[in-house]
Amino acid sequence: MRVLLVEDDQTVRTLITKGLEEAGHQVAYTEDGRQALALAGAERFDVIILDRMLPGGMDGVHVLSTLRGAGDSTPVLLLSAMADVDEKVAGLKAGGDDYVTKPFSFSELQARLEALIRRNRSEQLPQTRLSVSDLEMDLLSRTVRRANQKIDLQPREFRLLEFLMRHAGQVVTRTMLLEGVWDYHFDPQTNVIDVHISRLRQKIDKPFDQPLVHTVRNAGYVLQE
Repeated sequence: MRVLLVEDDQTVRTLITKGLEEAGHQVAYTEDGRQALALAGAERFDVIILDRMLPGGMDGVHVLSTLRGAGDSTPVLLLSAMADVDEKVAGLKAGGDDYVTKPFSFSELQARLEALIRRNRSEQLPQTRLSVSDLEMDLLSRTVRRANQKIDLQPREFRLLEFLMRHAGQVVTRTMLLEGVWDYHFDPQTNVIDVHISRLRQKIDKPFDQPLVHTVRNAGYVLQE
């Protein structure tokens, strides 16, 4: 993994860099908050190790807040000599993903870094299951169940339901459905949407007590309890 280390204590910086490089990881390091922002903006890192206290008027929380404000979601492990709960809370609220108090063992630091990487990668995996109330869709097997009963859908019905489930709780308009399900970028002035919505209701609503597909007058449709 590629690690950005932001630490002004040379002893700590050397310890971490040496340990990570011996473990086969690549490390870029700096002791300056502004330089850290420049490096993070210019290169891609798997994780950032960020000291809470930095010289030069830009501390770790400021660096972290700036990163998150710029849309950078790289996992950040904060280091600090301050064990105060309020300090930890401030760091986590600013966007930190984990917090290690100095002094620490390198084995603990490495384990926490690996856990952050695993968690981040799992969060980036494509979504394979959708659910609304007791309605479930498996995007890999292309199956739909409600109340654990299998529901057979035609390909277009499946795409329509998938679109509604991905926008659950939101009103979707005819234009959104035409573009998202039928790939039409104009309204062909047909009742194709009404027909398919009706068929979908027959399969996922009619056999059950609670309807999920609702018409919003003069607006469109919404899938919700």
